This record gives sequence, C-alpha cells and structure tokens, in this order.
Amino acid sequence: MAKITHLSQLDLNQTYSYADYLTWHLNEAVELIKGKIMLMSPAPNVKHQGISGNLYGMLYNFFRHKKCRFFPAPFDVRLYNRKKSILTNKEIYTVVQPDVCVICNPELLDKQGCNGAPDWIIEIVSRGNSKREMNIKYDLYQEAGVSEYWLIYPEHQAIHQFVLDEKGCYQLKHMYADGFAIPSLFPDLAIDLAEVFETWEEE
Repeated sequence: MAKITHLSQLDLNQTYSYADYLTWHLNEAVELIKGKIMLMSPAPNVKHQGISGNLYGMLYNFFRHKKCRFFPAPFDVRLYNRKKSILTNKEIYTVVQPDVCVICNPELLDKQGCNGAPDWIIEIVSRGNSKREMNIKYDLYQEAGVSEYWLIYPEHQAIHQFVLDEKGCYQLKHMYADGFAIPSLFPDLAIDLAEVFETWEEE
C-alpha cells in the first residue's frame, strides 16, 4: 500500500476512519468530520496566536495543580455520539483539533490524544473557519456531549458561551464583550477579556 504523503492521493468523497487518518503523513493539516476530510484553515494570524497565547497562560496557571488538564492545539480529539461507549480507531470517523480543550476524565486520554468528549472546548473564530465552528462543530460537540463550548470572536473581542442543558442541547448562556468570562464548569476561574484580547494589531 502506497504511503500517503499528499492530499491528492486521497479521495475526498470517500469515508475514512481514524485508523486511516493515523497512517497519513500529510503536509496539510486536516480534520475528519463524520469520515470526510476537511482541510483546516491556513496558519493562524498574529491576532489569533496572540489571543491563544494569552488564554493558554491563564489556563495553564489555573489547571496546573488540578485534576482536570487543558491541551492546546494541535491535539487530536476523537468524537462520536455520547450514547456510545469508547470506540476503536476503526470505528471512529470524526477527529478534530480544537484550539483549546479541557479534560477531567483521565480515562479518555491515551498516547494519541483524547478518545471521547472533552468537558470544555474553546474555538477561536477566524474568517476562514467561522461557518465550520458555528455550524458543523457546534453540532458535533453537542452530539458528543461536550459540556461547555466557547466561541471567541477576535474581531469583536467577544466570547459566546454555550452550555448543555438537561436534554443534551446547547443553550447560549452568556455573550461576553467586556469584564470577566466565567465558565460554568469552573466558577472560580475568571477570565479577564482585556487580557485575552491584549495583543498586537495586524498591520
């Protein structure tokens, strides 16, 4: 079997599993969404990376001595319907790389990443990925049972906070535009938006 090193060697209409994904050696960054290859956005810009760095610093300090662990991208997260038990690589058809995820159940972690739904996912929205983050991934994270999902909007310096309700559906709990953003899962964590968005402006 030929070694897969270029996206052109793959059939974008075919359905692939995570087992397939692990054999690829691509230069391009890709995710699998229900078995279909999805190219990730080009390398993040300065503003995106500045926000990421600020956020990582805050989360590192908060989770440093806690059971829950946070992981920045690139970090593989395998997702499937939360009603199913942990699956093997051949049974998994969705793998994503959120900007940030927090995982409190150590049993979900293995050498490849996270096998199951993180407790909290944060995505930083860019012009190239806004439809995916708002629609496709919103549905994926809800179906998989990600308890809390944040969308960060650099252009508007805002955060939208979604939390699963008792029926397993996301509810928009808060839209933060200033002050402190507080995750439902970690009420003693206050994220200062001024610090999150304190970064160099693009030329």
